[in-house]
Amino acid sequence: MSTLTDLPTHEEHTHTHGEGCGHAAVTHADHVDYVHDGHLHVQHQDHVHECEPAAHVEHAEHDGHTHGDGCGHPAVAHGDHVDFVHDGHRHAEHDGHWDDH
Repeated sequence: MSTLTDLPTHEEHTHTHGEGCGHAAVTHADHVDYVHDGHLHVQHQDHVHECEPAAHVEHAEHDGHTHGDGCGHPAVAHGDHVDFVHDGHRHAEHDGHWDDH
């Protein structure tokens, strides 16, 4: 995983993300992402980074559980698809398997 300083900065972002900011919070590795305008932000000091995967990463050890309406995991709109928060990361269905996001 990249460190926060390796992630691209979301320029001209005037909103500060945090508890009660109005955006869905998603625990991700060692930080919290905030769903904003169809993508994920992570607050870092006085600015915001985009927290998006740099490459396609298949979640090879998915337990066979199928995510969807009523699966018990929070659904998060992400770009042109829906991610499901599961075990501290987000899963997205892709070509017959689940990707880590």
